Amino acid sequence: MAEPVVAPWLSIIGIGEDGLAGLGDAAKATLGRAAVVYGGKRHLELADTLISGTRHVWLSPFSQSIDDIMSRRGTPIVVLASGDPFLYGVGATLSRLVSANEMTVFPAPSAFSLAAARLGWPLQDVETVSLHGRPIDLIRPLLHPGCRILALTSDETGPADLAALLTEAGFGSSAFTVLEALGGNQERISHHQADRFALPTVNPLNVVAIDVKAHSDARIDARILPLGFGLDDALFENDGQITKREIRAVTLSALSPRRGQLLWDIGGGSGSISIEWMLAHPSLRAIAIEPVPERVERIRRNAQTCGVPALSVVEGKAPQALAGLDAPDAIFIGGGGSGEGVLEATMAALKPGGRLVANAVTLEMEAVLLAAQARHGGSLTRLDISRASPVGHLTGWRPAMPVTQWAWTKGAYPKKDTEGETA
Repeated sequence: MAEPVVAPWLSIIGIGEDGLAGLGDAAKATLGRAAVVYGGKRHLELADTLISGTRHVWLSPFSQSIDDIMSRRGTPIVVLASGDPFLYGVGATLSRLVSANEMTVFPAPSAFSLAAARLGWPLQDVETVSLHGRPIDLIRPLLHPGCRILALTSDETGPADLAALLTEAGFGSSAFTVLEALGGNQERISHHQADRFALPTVNPLNVVAIDVKAHSDARIDARILPLGFGLDDALFENDGQITKREIRAVTLSALSPRRGQLLWDIGGGSGSISIEWMLAHPSLRAIAIEPVPERVERIRRNAQTCGVPALSVVEGKAPQALAGLDAPDAIFIGGGGSGEGVLEATMAALKPGGRLVANAVTLEMEAVLLAAQARHGGSLTRLDISRASPVGHLTGWRPAMPVTQWAWTKGAYPKKDTEGETA
């Protein structure tokens, strides 16, 4: 970020569907004397009678308008935004480039605030998600019976798309309220059931309120993504190459996700580790590296149906496929770790303080991990899982293949030479 300009030069004014009537005196005065005003076509029309300066409609791509604003740094500018500019709005974008002491902000109620007020839903008890210009699959992790959700959609097709997703996922019995053009003279609120939604016309400006219920037909299983690690294996499409749920739970605990961090998942398989990592918090990112094309597509499908469509998948084999990727905060090696140079390349790429967790089910990979622990330290854990299954007309324990897990934190352990002395 460039050195901040001392005096505020950028005014961001949130405006609702009620236009100028919803603005305070200070916001109106700022807008009225502005020489340059940026905003969407709708925003500029809502404030038309008060604007005397030069108008700039948002360009496509949007980044061109941001560049234009920044080229005028220090010159008084007004930006019109929808509702609360810092809730999925232009304020969030500009704040990455402009310091707070350069801005004067006049927020209006957000669409979520208006919807909660109409429904009598306390916002602290409601999940909110913006699907405006974003994949609707992001709503999937929120679909728990009894949960209330407010979802901002992109356009007039958004409610129908959401209703179809809910029905497909087994939540067709959910109460489904569409709130259109909130705060304006075209405001309309209609109540439906998700699997019976059939509103013929919808205003492009809409919020959908969902009171989540599993389908009333017991034969239809609702696809619930539980909180915590170790999701049911059946939630992931796979060809057998999957870290089983018990081992996955221990592995993710060892990876220890922290807000904003990036995971490399080497040998992605079904993508289950990457997906559960991202489900832990919306700020988490993951890159799955997988050499088999069919599995690459499978990982992408699993990411979509598990509500983390932003999972990045790289088709290729480590270590060659790692070139040029963002440096990771954590690395999981579940496949291909015994290949030449893989462990060395991943350890070198890991950020200081980052965690590496590698699982071995073969003797060859186990030998690699034993040698790595002897040289670099870290912890070794043996994981043995047995499951009860039929033995004739009785029941017995059937052991799964044991897993050797090596967990290492970069910089946390002294390196050793081949004789075991500290280097």
